[in-house]
Amino acid sequence: MNQVKANAGIVGIGIYVPEKILTNDELEKMVDTSDEWIKTRTGIAQRRVASDHEYTSDLAVKAAWNALKDANLHPQEVELIIVATITPDMHSPSTACIVQDKIGAVNAAAFDINAACSGFVYALTVANQFITTGCYNNALVIGAETLSKITDWTDRTTCVLFGDGAGAAVLQAVEDNKGILSTHIGADGSMGKHLTIPNLHIDSEKLNNHPSANPRVICMDGPEVFKFAVKIMPEATLKVLEKAGLSIDDVDVIIPHQANLRIVDSAAKRLNIRKDKLFINLERYGNTSAASIPIALYEAVKEGLIRSNDVVVLVGFGGGLTWASAVVRWI
Repeated sequence: MNQVKANAGIVGIGIYVPEKILTNDELEKMVDTSDEWIKTRTGIAQRRVASDHEYTSDLAVKAAWNALKDANLHPQEVELIIVATITPDMHSPSTACIVQDKIGAVNAAAFDINAACSGFVYALTVANQFITTGCYNNALVIGAETLSKITDWTDRTTCVLFGDGAGAAVLQAVEDNKGILSTHIGADGSMGKHLTIPNLHIDSEKLNNHPSANPRVICMDGPEVFKFAVKIMPEATLKVLEKAGLSIDDVDVIIPHQANLRIVDSAAKRLNIRKDKLFINLERYGNTSAASIPIALYEAVKEGLIRSNDVVVLVGFGGGLTWASAVVRWI
Protein backbone atom coordinates (compact mmCIF):
# COMPACT_ATOMS: atom_id res chain seq x y z
CA MET A 1 0.00 0.00 0.00
CA ASN A 2 1.15 3.53 -0.74
CA GLN A 3 2.19 5.82 2.08
CA VAL A 4 -0.62 7.86 3.61
CA LYS A 5 -0.52 11.48 2.45
CA ALA A 6 -1.42 14.66 4.30
CA ASN A 7 -3.59 16.61 1.87
CA ALA A 8 -4.78 16.53 -1.71
CA GLY A 9 -4.31 19.70 -3.71
CA ILE A 10 -5.37 21.00 -7.10
CA VAL A 11 -2.19 21.04 -9.20
CA GLY A 12 -3.78 21.62 -12.60
CA ILE A 13 -7.03 23.09 -13.86
CA GLY A 14 -8.66 23.50 -17.26
CA ILE A 15 -11.99 24.30 -18.87
CA TYR A 16 -13.81 24.09 -22.16
CA VAL A 17 -16.98 25.85 -23.29
CA PRO A 18 -18.73 25.47 -26.65
CA GLU A 19 -18.14 28.13 -29.30
CA LYS A 20 -21.80 28.99 -29.80
CA ILE A 21 -23.04 31.90 -27.68
CA LEU A 22 -26.76 32.33 -27.05
CA THR A 23 -27.56 35.87 -25.92
CA ASN A 24 -30.62 37.18 -24.13
CA ASP A 25 -31.52 39.13 -27.26
CA GLU A 26 -31.63 35.87 -29.21
CA LEU A 27 -33.79 34.26 -26.52
CA GLU A 28 -36.30 37.08 -26.97
CA LYS A 29 -37.03 35.62 -30.41
CA MET A 30 -37.55 32.12 -29.01
CA VAL A 31 -39.68 32.68 -25.91
CA ASP A 32 -41.70 35.41 -24.18
CA THR A 33 -38.88 37.15 -22.31
CA SER A 34 -36.50 40.10 -22.55
CA ASP A 35 -32.90 40.97 -21.84
CA GLU A 36 -34.00 43.22 -18.99
CA TRP A 37 -36.26 40.54 -17.47
CA ILE A 38 -33.49 37.94 -17.52
CA LYS A 39 -30.75 40.21 -16.19
CA THR A 40 -32.96 41.62 -13.43
CA ARG A 41 -33.99 38.19 -12.15
CA THR A 42 -30.84 36.16 -12.79
CA GLY A 43 -27.86 38.33 -13.71
CA ILE A 44 -27.30 36.29 -16.89
CA ALA A 45 -26.53 37.98 -20.23
CA GLN A 46 -25.49 34.98 -22.33
CA ARG A 47 -24.71 31.28 -22.18
CA ARG A 48 -22.79 28.71 -24.25
CA VAL A 49 -24.67 26.03 -26.19
CA ALA A 50 -23.20 22.79 -27.52
CA SER A 51 -23.66 21.91 -31.17
CA ASP A 52 -25.98 19.08 -32.23
CA HIS A 53 -23.05 16.70 -32.47
CA GLU A 54 -21.24 17.86 -29.32
CA TYR A 55 -21.91 15.86 -26.17
CA THR A 56 -20.91 15.98 -22.52
CA SER A 57 -17.94 13.66 -23.01
CA ASP A 58 -16.63 15.90 -25.81
CA LEU A 59 -16.61 18.92 -23.50
CA ALA A 60 -15.16 16.86 -20.64
CA VAL A 61 -12.31 15.53 -22.79
CA LYS A 62 -11.23 19.01 -23.88
CA ALA A 63 -11.33 20.30 -20.31
CA ALA A 64 -9.38 17.24 -19.17
CA TRP A 65 -6.63 17.79 -21.73
CA ASN A 66 -6.30 21.42 -20.62
CA ALA A 67 -6.07 20.41 -16.95
CA LEU A 68 -3.50 17.70 -17.65
CA LYS A 69 -1.41 20.18 -19.63
CA ASP A 70 -1.62 22.65 -16.76
CA ALA A 71 -0.46 19.94 -14.34
CA ASN A 72 2.23 18.67 -16.73
CA LEU A 73 0.78 15.18 -16.33
CA HIS A 74 0.57 12.39 -18.91
CA PRO A 75 -2.81 10.61 -19.24
CA GLN A 76 -1.19 7.26 -18.43
CA GLU A 77 -0.25 8.66 -15.01
CA VAL A 78 -3.90 9.29 -14.12
CA GLU A 79 -5.20 6.63 -11.72
CA LEU A 80 -8.75 7.85 -11.15
CA ILE A 81 -11.30 9.78 -13.23
CA ILE A 82 -14.55 11.04 -11.71
CA VAL A 83 -17.03 12.91 -13.87
CA ALA A 84 -19.82 14.85 -12.19
CA THR A 85 -22.75 15.25 -14.59
CA ILE A 86 -26.52 15.04 -14.91
CA THR A 87 -26.29 14.96 -18.70
CA PRO A 88 -24.24 11.82 -19.44
CA ASP A 89 -23.83 10.72 -23.04
CA MET A 90 -25.70 7.53 -22.12
CA HIS A 91 -26.69 5.45 -19.08
CA SER A 92 -23.78 3.10 -19.70
CA PRO A 93 -20.89 3.30 -20.19
CA SER A 94 -20.30 6.19 -17.82
CA THR A 95 -19.08 9.48 -19.20
CA ALA A 96 -15.91 8.96 -17.14
CA CYS A 97 -15.20 5.71 -19.00
CA ILE A 98 -15.70 7.48 -22.33
CA VAL A 99 -13.28 10.20 -21.22
CA GLN A 100 -10.78 7.58 -20.05
CA ASP A 101 -10.78 5.99 -23.49
CA LYS A 102 -10.60 9.25 -25.43
CA ILE A 103 -7.63 10.65 -23.51
CA GLY A 104 -5.81 7.32 -23.24
CA ALA A 105 -5.81 7.12 -19.44
CA VAL A 106 -5.46 3.35 -19.59
CA ASN A 107 -4.45 2.99 -15.93
CA ALA A 108 -7.38 4.90 -14.45
CA ALA A 109 -10.48 3.69 -12.67
CA ALA A 110 -13.48 5.71 -13.85
CA PHE A 111 -17.02 6.46 -12.71
CA ASP A 112 -19.66 9.20 -12.70
CA ILE A 113 -21.35 11.09 -9.87
CA ASN A 114 -24.86 12.53 -10.06
CA ALA A 115 -25.27 15.38 -7.56
CA ALA A 116 -26.34 18.02 -10.09
CA CYS A 117 -24.83 21.45 -9.42
CA SER A 118 -23.11 20.15 -6.26
CA GLY A 119 -21.47 17.44 -8.32
CA PHE A 120 -17.98 18.86 -8.80
CA VAL A 121 -17.44 19.37 -5.07
CA TYR A 122 -18.96 15.94 -4.37
CA ALA A 123 -16.45 14.45 -6.83
CA LEU A 124 -13.63 16.49 -5.31
CA THR A 125 -14.57 15.11 -1.89
CA VAL A 126 -14.47 11.51 -3.14
CA ALA A 127 -11.19 11.94 -5.00
CA ASN A 128 -9.68 13.60 -1.94
CA GLN A 129 -10.19 10.39 0.04
CA PHE A 130 -8.28 8.32 -2.51
CA ILE A 131 -5.35 10.75 -2.44
CA THR A 132 -5.15 11.32 1.32
CA THR A 133 -5.25 7.59 2.09
CA GLY A 134 -2.42 6.98 -0.35
CA CYS A 135 -4.56 4.73 -2.56
CA TYR A 136 -3.87 6.87 -5.65
CA ASN A 137 -1.33 9.54 -6.52
CA ASN A 138 -3.11 11.30 -9.39
CA ALA A 139 -6.84 11.91 -9.81
CA LEU A 140 -8.77 13.79 -12.49
CA VAL A 141 -12.06 15.38 -11.40
CA ILE A 142 -14.39 16.81 -14.06
CA GLY A 143 -17.68 18.67 -13.95
CA ALA A 144 -19.33 18.67 -17.38
CA GLU A 145 -22.81 19.35 -18.71
CA THR A 146 -24.78 19.80 -21.92
CA LEU A 147 -27.93 21.13 -20.28
CA SER A 148 -29.13 22.62 -23.56
CA LYS A 149 -30.07 19.09 -24.65
CA ILE A 150 -32.56 18.68 -21.78
CA THR A 151 -33.89 22.24 -21.64
CA ASP A 152 -37.43 23.13 -22.61
CA TRP A 153 -36.81 26.13 -24.86
CA THR A 154 -40.47 27.14 -24.60
CA ASP A 155 -40.35 27.47 -20.80
CA ARG A 156 -39.01 30.92 -19.93
CA THR A 157 -38.64 30.03 -16.24
CA THR A 158 -35.88 27.53 -17.04
CA CYS A 159 -34.51 28.10 -20.56
CA VAL A 160 -33.01 31.48 -19.62
CA LEU A 161 -30.92 29.91 -16.87
CA PHE A 162 -28.84 27.09 -18.27
CA GLY A 163 -25.69 26.75 -20.35
CA ASP A 164 -23.14 24.13 -21.38
CA GLY A 165 -19.51 23.73 -20.35
CA ALA A 166 -16.87 21.66 -18.58
CA GLY A 167 -14.18 22.18 -15.99
CA ALA A 168 -11.50 19.76 -14.81
CA ALA A 169 -8.98 19.59 -11.98
CA VAL A 170 -5.97 17.34 -11.35
CA LEU A 171 -5.45 16.31 -7.73
CA GLN A 172 -2.17 15.19 -6.19
CA ALA A 173 -0.73 14.95 -2.69
CA VAL A 174 0.64 18.29 -1.49
CA GLU A 175 2.51 19.57 1.54
CA ASP A 176 0.80 19.72 4.92
CA ASN A 177 -1.61 22.61 5.56
CA LYS A 178 -2.15 23.21 1.85
CA GLY A 179 -4.65 21.80 -0.61
CA ILE A 180 -8.07 20.58 0.53
CA LEU A 181 -8.42 21.34 4.24
CA SER A 182 -11.99 20.15 4.70
CA THR A 183 -15.14 19.22 2.77
CA HIS A 184 -18.82 19.05 3.64
CA ILE A 185 -21.53 17.35 1.59
CA GLY A 186 -25.20 16.76 2.29
CA ALA A 187 -28.63 16.08 0.84
CA ASP A 188 -32.33 16.42 1.58
CA GLY A 189 -34.14 13.92 -0.61
CA SER A 190 -37.54 15.16 0.57
CA MET A 191 -36.88 18.31 -1.47
CA GLY A 192 -35.89 16.42 -4.61
CA LYS A 193 -39.27 16.86 -6.25
CA HIS A 194 -38.57 20.59 -6.71
CA LEU A 195 -35.83 20.05 -9.32
CA THR A 196 -36.15 17.00 -11.53
CA ILE A 197 -35.08 15.46 -14.82
CA PRO A 198 -37.50 12.53 -15.05
CA ASN A 199 -36.66 9.22 -16.64
CA LEU A 200 -38.29 8.80 -20.03
CA HIS A 201 -40.35 5.87 -18.76
CA ILE A 202 -41.21 7.03 -15.26
CA ASP A 203 -44.90 7.21 -14.31
CA SER A 204 -46.77 10.27 -13.07
CA GLU A 205 -46.98 9.01 -9.49
CA LYS A 206 -43.19 8.97 -9.24
CA LEU A 207 -43.15 12.58 -10.44
CA ASN A 208 -45.20 13.55 -7.36
CA ASN A 209 -47.72 15.14 -9.72
CA HIS A 210 -45.35 18.01 -10.40
CA PRO A 211 -47.42 20.49 -12.45
CA SER A 212 -44.69 21.09 -15.02
CA ALA A 213 -43.24 17.60 -15.08
CA ASN A 214 -42.11 16.66 -18.54
CA PRO A 215 -40.28 13.34 -19.02
CA ARG A 216 -37.67 14.86 -21.30
CA VAL A 217 -36.55 18.16 -19.77
CA ILE A 218 -35.54 19.95 -16.59
CA CYS A 219 -38.53 20.69 -14.35
CA MET A 220 -38.03 23.20 -11.54
CA ASP A 221 -40.07 24.84 -8.84
CA GLY A 222 -38.07 28.06 -8.86
CA PRO A 223 -39.37 29.65 -5.62
CA GLU A 224 -38.75 26.49 -3.58
CA VAL A 225 -35.24 26.01 -4.97
CA PHE A 226 -34.49 29.68 -4.33
CA LYS A 227 -35.55 29.45 -0.67
CA PHE A 228 -33.45 26.33 -0.22
CA ALA A 229 -30.39 27.88 -1.88
CA VAL A 230 -30.30 31.14 0.08
CA LYS A 231 -30.41 29.13 3.31
CA ILE A 232 -28.04 26.30 2.50
CA MET A 233 -25.23 28.26 0.77
CA PRO A 234 -24.25 30.23 3.91
CA GLU A 235 -24.80 27.21 6.17
CA ALA A 236 -22.57 24.97 4.06
CA THR A 237 -19.91 27.67 3.93
CA LEU A 238 -19.79 28.12 7.71
CA LYS A 239 -19.92 24.36 8.33
CA VAL A 240 -16.93 23.55 6.14
CA LEU A 241 -14.93 26.44 7.62
CA GLU A 242 -15.69 25.17 11.13
CA LYS A 243 -14.41 21.71 10.13
CA ALA A 244 -11.18 23.34 8.91
CA GLY A 245 -10.80 25.35 12.11
CA LEU A 246 -11.25 28.62 10.24
CA SER A 247 -13.71 31.52 10.24
CA ILE A 248 -15.29 33.55 7.49
CA ASP A 249 -12.71 36.25 8.18
CA ASP A 250 -9.94 33.85 7.09
CA VAL A 251 -11.44 33.45 3.60
CA ASP A 252 -9.83 35.23 0.66
CA VAL A 253 -12.13 34.09 -2.16
CA ILE A 254 -15.46 32.26 -2.35
CA ILE A 255 -16.34 30.41 -5.56
CA PRO A 256 -20.12 29.90 -5.38
CA HIS A 257 -22.23 27.86 -7.73
CA GLN A 258 -23.23 30.26 -10.51
CA ALA A 259 -27.00 29.80 -10.44
CA ASN A 260 -28.59 33.16 -9.85
CA LEU A 261 -27.13 36.53 -8.90
CA ARG A 262 -29.85 37.12 -6.31
CA ILE A 263 -28.89 33.89 -4.54
CA VAL A 264 -25.22 34.89 -4.48
CA ASP A 265 -26.09 38.37 -3.18
CA SER A 266 -28.26 36.89 -0.45
CA ALA A 267 -25.51 34.49 0.61
CA ALA A 268 -23.03 37.38 0.86
CA LYS A 269 -25.42 39.32 3.08
CA ARG A 270 -26.08 36.35 5.36
CA LEU A 271 -22.35 35.72 5.70
CA ASN A 272 -21.76 39.44 6.28
CA ILE A 273 -18.93 39.57 3.76
CA ARG A 274 -18.03 41.97 0.99
CA LYS A 275 -19.44 40.95 -2.36
CA ASP A 276 -16.01 41.35 -3.97
CA LYS A 277 -14.86 38.26 -2.06
CA LEU A 278 -17.16 36.19 -4.26
CA PHE A 279 -16.06 35.44 -7.80
CA ILE A 280 -18.95 35.68 -10.25
CA ASN A 281 -18.94 34.86 -13.97
CA LEU A 282 -22.63 34.03 -14.19
CA GLU A 283 -23.26 36.80 -16.71
CA ARG A 284 -21.15 35.05 -19.36
CA TYR A 285 -22.08 31.39 -18.89
CA GLY A 286 -25.35 31.05 -17.00
CA ASN A 287 -25.90 28.01 -14.81
CA THR A 288 -23.72 25.17 -16.09
CA SER A 289 -24.58 22.85 -13.18
CA ALA A 290 -21.60 20.60 -12.27
CA ALA A 291 -19.32 22.65 -14.54
CA SER A 292 -20.19 25.91 -12.82
CA ILE A 293 -17.72 25.88 -9.92
CA PRO A 294 -14.66 24.56 -11.84
CA ILE A 295 -15.19 27.08 -14.67
CA ALA A 296 -15.40 29.93 -12.15
CA LEU A 297 -12.42 28.59 -10.21
CA TYR A 298 -10.34 28.41 -13.39
CA GLU A 299 -11.15 31.98 -14.35
CA ALA A 300 -10.43 33.30 -10.85
CA VAL A 301 -7.03 31.59 -10.87
CA LYS A 302 -6.09 32.72 -14.37
CA GLU A 303 -7.15 36.31 -13.60
CA GLY A 304 -4.77 36.32 -10.63
CA LEU A 305 -7.53 36.63 -8.05
CA ILE A 306 -6.40 33.43 -6.32
CA ARG A 307 -2.77 33.22 -5.26
CA SER A 308 -0.57 30.82 -3.31
CA ASN A 309 -1.69 30.40 0.33
CA ASP A 310 -5.10 31.99 -0.31
CA VAL A 311 -8.00 30.33 1.50
CA VAL A 312 -10.68 29.50 -1.07
CA VAL A 313 -14.18 28.20 -0.39
CA LEU A 314 -16.06 26.26 -3.07
CA VAL A 315 -19.77 26.02 -2.32
CA GLY A 316 -22.78 24.85 -4.29
CA PHE A 317 -26.28 23.41 -4.17
CA GLY A 318 -28.24 21.39 -6.68
CA GLY A 319 -30.80 18.76 -7.55
CA GLY A 320 -31.40 16.06 -5.00
CA LEU A 321 -31.59 18.47 -3.33
CA THR A 322 -27.90 18.47 -2.47
CA TRP A 323 -25.23 20.80 -1.18
CA ALA A 324 -21.45 20.67 -1.01
CA SER A 325 -18.58 22.85 0.14
CA ALA A 326 -14.80 22.63 0.36
CA VAL A 327 -12.04 24.74 1.87
CA VAL A 328 -8.82 24.83 -0.15
CA ARG A 329 -5.57 26.55 0.74
CA TRP A 330 -4.16 27.24 -2.70
CA ILE A 331 -0.74 25.73 -3.35
